[in-house]
Amino acid sequence: MIEKTRGILLHQVKYSESSIIATIYTEAFGRQSYIVSGVHGRKSGVKSSVFQPLFLLDLEVYHKPGRNLNRIKTARIAVPYSSLPFDIRKSSLAIFLAEILYKCLREEEPDSGLFEFIFHSFSFLDLTEKGTANFHLWFLLKMTTFLGIFPNRENLEISNYFDLQKARFTSSEPIHPQYMNKHITSLFAQLFDLGFSNLHEFNLTGSERQELLQKLIDFYQIHFEMIGELKSLRVLKEVFN
Repeated sequence: MIEKTRGILLHQVKYSESSIIATIYTEAFGRQSYIVSGVHGRKSGVKSSVFQPLFLLDLEVYHKPGRNLNRIKTARIAVPYSSLPFDIRKSSLAIFLAEILYKCLREEEPDSGLFEFIFHSFSFLDLTEKGTANFHLWFLLKMTTFLGIFPNRENLEISNYFDLQKARFTSSEPIHPQYMNKHITSLFAQLFDLGFSNLHEFNLTGSERQELLQKLIDFYQIHFEMIGELKSLRVLKEVFN
């Protein structure tokens, strides 16, 4: 059956000389993998240029529930990016966060709230000229709401440490090494009150941003074992160094 849905490109890999396998987070079906044939053909209804990290797509797909691989009939850009593909900072963020999403989003069930959050977040990133350097920190925190690991904010105002294992703020230093120190915890606490409009007001040094990012990655890796090594992290650090 042919279905229409919006989608967000998470990953693609070459399948043959003229085909790819695209992993897409869809509005209607959750995470799906599709064989896309003839992407380099002149008459194809699907062009390879639309399958870039976190591109926002309108899709017509052949959908059969329970099948590991379906097919795409047509794929077009839903919201054209004006700056993200051409700005090295924004494109690096997209590649990095696409890798995170590819490894975290496993459910073949729709989640309209999560889909809209990702869709509108990257639409905003494309349009904004302020706060770009903080976008990934904010995004990683806000996405925990949808992944079921949102930090417990109890005692946030009076705590000195954030325990990565227990996902909560605490006044005493944990006995294990997986926590944020006092300084990084204070910076992390500020993230909770940030939105699109004031990301640029979050003032960090390069080293503070790197350390906070690493702790957020550690947090994800503790709660999602499948994340493992992030290949895009090295490039991201170089761009924002």
